[in-house]
This record gives sequence, C-alpha cells and structure tokens, in this order.
Amino acid sequence: MRRRASRARRSVTDIRAAAVLAAAGLLLTGCTAAGTAGGSGSDGSGKSAGDATVKVGLVYSRTGLLADYGKQYRDGFMAGLDYATKGTGKAGGHRIEVTEQDDAGDPGKAVSAAKNLIGKGYKVLAGTTDSGVALQMAPLAAQNKVLYVSGPAATDAVTGINDYTFRSGRQSYQDILTAGAMLGDAKGKKVTVLAQDSTFGQANVAAVKAVLGAKGAKVGSVLAPPSATDLTPFARQVKAGGPDLVFVAWAGSTAPALWTALDQQGVLGAGKVVTGLAGTASYPVFGAAGSKVSFLAHYFPGAGGGNAVEKAMLDSVTKAGGTPDLFTPDGFTAAQMIVHAVAEGSATDPAAMVKALEGWTFDGAKGKQQVRAEDHALVQPMFVARLTGKGAALKPELLDTEAMDTVAPPVKPSAG
Repeated sequence: MRRRASRARRSVTDIRAAAVLAAAGLLLTGCTAAGTAGGSGSDGSGKSAGDATVKVGLVYSRTGLLADYGKQYRDGFMAGLDYATKGTGKAGGHRIEVTEQDDAGDPGKAVSAAKNLIGKGYKVLAGTTDSGVALQMAPLAAQNKVLYVSGPAATDAVTGINDYTFRSGRQSYQDILTAGAMLGDAKGKKVTVLAQDSTFGQANVAAVKAVLGAKGAKVGSVLAPPSATDLTPFARQVKAGGPDLVFVAWAGSTAPALWTALDQQGVLGAGKVVTGLAGTASYPVFGAAGSKVSFLAHYFPGAGGGNAVEKAMLDSVTKAGGTPDLFTPDGFTAAQMIVHAVAEGSATDPAAMVKALEGWTFDGAKGKQQVRAEDHALVQPMFVARLTGKGAALKPELLDTEAMDTVAPPVKPSAG
C-alpha cells in the first residue's frame, strides 16, 4: 500500500450541528440489543459457504444525543448490505456478519468497543455519528491495521488521516462549497456569518473565511452572546451590513426566535440566507421563515432524483419499518463500500481491502460517487433545497444538485 506525505490539516466544524442541537429535544432513542446480519448458502460466485466469515463491527450512537441519527445510519447500513450482496448477505462468497456496538456519542466507549472487537479478530469497523468519536477511532484503525469506514461524522480531519480510514458521508468542506455555489462568483462578494459567540460559532466563522474567503469573498460576522434571547438587534445588524450572502450557524433552543427575528427584520427578503438542512425533526424550528431560506443539503429522501439505488434504499428501509432521513445514505454507502472491499479485495487482508476501495467509482443513493484514491475523501453530489408547506407538513423541495466535482474538497495527503 502506498504511503502519502504528511501535510498540516485544518478541521472544519460540522455546519449542520446547528440544526442538530436545535432539534435535540426531538431526537429518538435507538434500541440497545446487539444484532447480526447475513445468511448462508451460495451467492453464485462459485465459492463455498464454508469460506471465511467477514466480521464487521458497527460502532454508532444507538443511545445518547445523536441516537436518532445513529438509527438512520444503522437502518441504511442494513439496507445497503442487502442491496450490495443481492440479498445473500455474502461478498465474494464470504458471509458478512455484523455486530452492533453502542458508543452513545462517547469517544471512550467507542474506543473500548473497537478494541474489544479488534481483539476478537475483527478486520472491519464502521460507524460513528459523532466527529469526536471518529477522530479517536481512525488512529486506532491505523495502529491495528483494520479497515475503518467512518459514518456521518463530518469533520474534515477524518479525510486523509491515514491509509486505513475512509468515510461514507460528506464532510464539512463540501457543505461550505455548496453554500458558496449559491453565491456564484465569490470575488468581491460580502458574506456575513451569523452565529453565537462560542467555540462553535467562532469555528464556523473561521471555516467560511477559509473556504469562501480564499475564493475572494469578504467574510465578516455578527456574533450574539449564547445567553441572548432578544435577537432582534443582531438581525438588524446583519440587515444593516447589506451582505450578498448570510451564512447562519446556530445551535440551541433560541433557534426559533432567531428565524422569527430575521424574518421580521426583513433579512430573509433582502438577500440570500443559507443554512444547513438537518433531519426532518428539525424542520419545525424554522417556522414561517422556512420557505424563505436556502438550505445546503447533504441528503433528504428524493434528493437523488429517484435513481435506482436511491429507490432500492428507500423501499428497503421503509419495508423494514424504518424512516429514511438525513443520514440513511451514509449507512447504505458504508455497506456498499465494505462489500466491494471484500469482494474485490480480500476477506482477511485490510491492505487489499484498502487497495480495492481507492479510486472506486460507483452509483449510490445520492448519485454517482467516488472514493478518491489520494486521501479517501468521498466525492459526491450535494443539494440545494427549500422548505415548503406549513407546520408539521413542512417538507424539502430540491432546487439544484451540485455535481460531485464542483463541491470536491481539496486533496489532503494521508499521514500514512
């Protein structure tokens, strides 16, 4: 396996965390029982059912703050495994056996679970909804030379972190490039980041400056104290600045008040206002302002245009009693990647699995995607949407699809 030169990295905060935390009270709790997937019998490959079983450790948030997202990921993974193995539960003649472990969003629990699985001979790990967890799992994979396919964790630092780590979802850089696509030619344009004066908010300001500022945009910010409940003065400040694009990164229970203030002060009608579209539970947060906001979207059901893979995913998850949502394709894609790594690489050698994945282009639920060989970024399309309807009937409508090359993050050579 080739080794790539080390380069300094910049971690970009997960933009979508704003809507995630705002909807925290609506999150559902996942189940706690471990499970397995897979079957016996011939898959038509000519290999016997006695060939080595591939044990996959699925480590994700079954409980905790992100349990709802964890369930989406898990449901997608099981649907993807069924799809990629054509219902046999086997790859290259090898049965895929999945063991689920709950990290509850805690890096310590995730590492402990991963070490236990690795100690039992597991060569493949997948999952993690939380970026902090993924950043602890990735070095463990490299140290033990096991394949690790990260899930919804969006931190850019996962990309290029080592040769054994891949990702099945998007990363924050792709979010910001999608927002930039709405701006058009960024040179000379004025961008205002509206956020709270917190670590989260300041990191978002830094991220937008790093991405859009590098393209020539003039990036400023309006930061409100996290304790502020009267947000009208901050909405007025944004309006007075006359920005071409307002990038909103907001976390917490004051989100509904923020969107009301922006609407009442005419900010939403004065120019382009962009934020991330989270899961369906977050839609009511926007209230009447929802139809006036442009959303950068990783995924929502139907965003893929109803392609054959997306249709298979939606049908499978629904049939199993799940509800397709924001991170369903992350699990589905992870299963596709693992099946390909085993079928075209090896059932026992992670180095061969890595080689099989590098440069692989495939059809996913979002459309055509590619595992970039240089740094294992998942190059994929992104979406622009708006919310239509009212109250509980709010739903996203696709406005545009950004081609995977248009929103591809810069290459980050692996540290090894």
